Amino acid sequence: MGIKLYSIQGISAMSANGAVRYARVNPDTNRNPNWNFNPLRTVVVTFKQSGSWVCPTGVTEVEYLVVAGGGGGGSRTGGGGGAGGFRTGTGLAVTAGNTYTITVGAGGTVSALAAGGNGSSSIFETITSTGGGGGGGTTSGGGDLVAKAGGSGGGGSYKGTGASGNTPSTTPSQGNNGGNGVNQASAGGGGGGGASAVGANCSAPGTSAGNGGNGTASSITGASVTYSGGGGAGGYDGTTTAGTGGSGGGGNGSNSGAGSAEQQILEVEAVVVSLHQVQLVVLAVLVL
Repeated sequence: MGIKLYSIQGISAMSANGAVRYARVNPDTNRNPNWNFNPLRTVVVTFKQSGSWVCPTGVTEVEYLVVAGGGGGGSRTGGGGGAGGFRTGTGLAVTAGNTYTITVGAGGTVSALAAGGNGSSSIFETITSTGGGGGGGTTSGGGDLVAKAGGSGGGGSYKGTGASGNTPSTTPSQGNNGGNGVNQASAGGGGGGGASAVGANCSAPGTSAGNGGNGTASSITGASVTYSGGGGAGGYDGTTTAGTGGSGGGGNGSNSGAGSAEQQILEVEAVVVSLHQVQLVVLAVLVL
């Protein structure tokens, strides 16, 4: 395909509001004006906060990966936080010259004597990945604080049930359900759901709390990276082993009883630009 003698050579540093600017190469007058650039050449841009992206000339569709913020873990033998929703696809139509808002979801809160907070959604154009559900917790009197639904569901407290993932429903699914507790004394919670697997149930009192569900790998940036792992559940005062986080950023539970927040990589990376296509990745910020 013939194209204009321009290529996108570099990207400026991030501005304060997260906007991306492009630098252009002047046409090479020594080349035939019908010379074709290699359409596979790409440039990676990293977002570290919500911002905007201007679609370059010649780009009509994008490949995308959008990952939401993970849910917070629950307190007192609480469930692990559910992973932020994971959505990826190709052929999303865009218009050259238009400015697109990119929303980067933050992680859910973690508080004493409370269920974990839900993560915030990440959004690009018509694609919304829903924040992960908060893990269930336990009150000071032993009451159950219910786990929350989300991109992936939060795990239940030691006496609770894991919440639903893929909420609201998308096709393909953006996540999985959280795991359950066993409703017995000295038990642990259920693991938070991950992008590719449900959170594990607590096995039994005195053994192991639920592990977080594993995430899903993507090679959209050129290297295989796993995203959206669920958080591990809290164990009971060291007698029930805390759950481990799922692959792809899921945090480990605590042996002091608190479920872990689901975690994601700090950077929100990458808009990958060629002359004919764009690959857009929106990732959640780190949750501790």
